[in-house]
Amino acid sequence: MLRMGEVNKVDHQAMQHMLTSSAIDWNGFGEQIARETDALLGGLEAILIIDESGFAKKGEASAGVARQWNGRLGKVDNCQVGVFASLCQNGMASLLDARLYLPKHWVSDTDRCGKAAIPEEHQHYESKCEIALSMIETAKQRKVRFAYVGIDGGYGKDPAFLRGIDSLGCTFVADVHCRQMIYREDPMPHIPVWNGCGRQPKQLKAQSEAVRFDQWASEQPDTAWRRIRLRDGEKGELEAQYLHAPVWVWDGSEKQAQRWHMLVRREVGASEISHYCLSNAPLETPLQKLAQVQAQRFFIEHSFHEAKSECGMADYQVRRWDAWHHHMALVMLATLFLVRQKMLGRRQWPMLSINDLVTALAHMLPRRQLTAEELAEIIHKRHQRRLNAKQSSARRKVALE
Repeated sequence: MLRMGEVNKVDHQAMQHMLTSSAIDWNGFGEQIARETDALLGGLEAILIIDESGFAKKGEASAGVARQWNGRLGKVDNCQVGVFASLCQNGMASLLDARLYLPKHWVSDTDRCGKAAIPEEHQHYESKCEIALSMIETAKQRKVRFAYVGIDGGYGKDPAFLRGIDSLGCTFVADVHCRQMIYREDPMPHIPVWNGCGRQPKQLKAQSEAVRFDQWASEQPDTAWRRIRLRDGEKGELEAQYLHAPVWVWDGSEKQAQRWHMLVRREVGASEISHYCLSNAPLETPLQKLAQVQAQRFFIEHSFHEAKSECGMADYQVRRWDAWHHHMALVMLATLFLVRQKMLGRRQWPMLSINDLVTALAHMLPRRQLTAEELAEIIHKRHQRRLNAKQSSARRKVALE
């Protein structure tokens, strides 16, 4: 896939037409990507990983753009945010779904949504967790095979989201916040017996005391930590230390508390905890397995990095809702192709990377030479865009005066 920056090789008008064209079956395109990703990476050891990524943008016209948290920059900035799903197995991962997040003030502005070509059925607010839950459900409908769902703390902090995944029949390993409340004993919630005095109780009440996750972890002796081998890393074996115990989790309204796994992770040689996790896996699931699943979340971040650096994921010039999703579909197709070639090539070159493949393609693929007329047309279009921008700026200054 050509980088968007290679303007001498790309007809921008043709690209824009393709991204906004209704003649292409984009839904079928997405389903095909899911099927091929499943054929390559799906199975009983696969993990569906959910995460988000931000795209810094100027102006206010691009669909969903707002001042919001951009994890890539580590700060609040003017950007678009997409929620993504990646399928991972054996150290290989590829993106297979993407949804653009719309802040609340966007969906309340019908005119703005119309200008950004946001369909009416999407002109209602959905939280990122609601979007993520829909993506998991879509993956199941498309028969994508995975054994676990991996989630970071930004999503795992939402109790309703975790229970939504559980209700779909999916097993998750989710990072949560250190202030997550847990019960060491079954709280056995019930409505207290009314003694006839005061208001009659109507709310469920726990029968045991809850503690914060980090408080529980701080009370554990050093001998409780177990060193777990997670996977092979670029610098050798990756290991970490974990605490593990079954606990009860109650959201204050359920008739019965959930009995889930609790994991706490710290890096080898470190004193500070890096991750607090919950999992609804069967209680007999070994810590080794849960820890390895938790560590796989690294690969969606790696997928983002490769897609942005090698496949132009962030290098788009579109404002419309549909064009954003179509661009991401093309990026997912490109990354899927590269991951497949990486898996095939590693039989001969064990350290083969996506960057190696892109470098090889740049040198091996034939390149059409531009004619003098085509080069002149490209330069003419550049000059015309600059002139239009200059005239537009002049008109705004006159209007302000």
